[in-house]
Amino acid sequence: MGMAPTLFCSPEVWWCIVVTSLEPIVTQELDSLGFDLVELRRGGSRSRPVLEVRIDRRDGGTVTIADCTTASRALEARLEADALVSEQYVLEVSSPGADRPLRHVADWRRFVGRRATVTSAVLAGGKQEVEILAVDGEDGAEVALVRDTKGREVQVPLRDVTQARLAFHWKR
Repeated sequence: MGMAPTLFCSPEVWWCIVVTSLEPIVTQELDSLGFDLVELRRGGSRSRPVLEVRIDRRDGGTVTIADCTTASRALEARLEADALVSEQYVLEVSSPGADRPLRHVADWRRFVGRRATVTSAVLAGGKQEVEILAVDGEDGAEVALVRDTKGREVQVPLRDVTQARLAFHWKR
């Protein structure tokens, strides 16, 4: 009988698979409650995973503690009923926060006039804080018009954006 192959599995890869496979289920559950999934992140360890879920209200209102509780209970019931998580997991549900990610075209349109930290090869240095001025274009070919800190306007195809978050600065 031959030896079993040696397999190496990075915890990062394992978690990527877990988050990717859970995202449609989390999205579906939140959708039934009238919430949008803003971000699903993983943390913790393999023996005690932490799932961080950021939600937003569809009506544009502020996410409340009651909203987080409702979403948490529904997600917990679904994840456990379908045995999608280990017994020792931690589920954290919260609002997207002041530095929320911009993942969809609708996010970019919603936050026109706000500042964002954007990573894209189109921008000088690959990453800049910019003001979102407008979003135009056909489905799948949307372009954001942004203004950098020096006042230069740049057109950034959203398909070329690798990461974007609203910028947050503490007032002094």
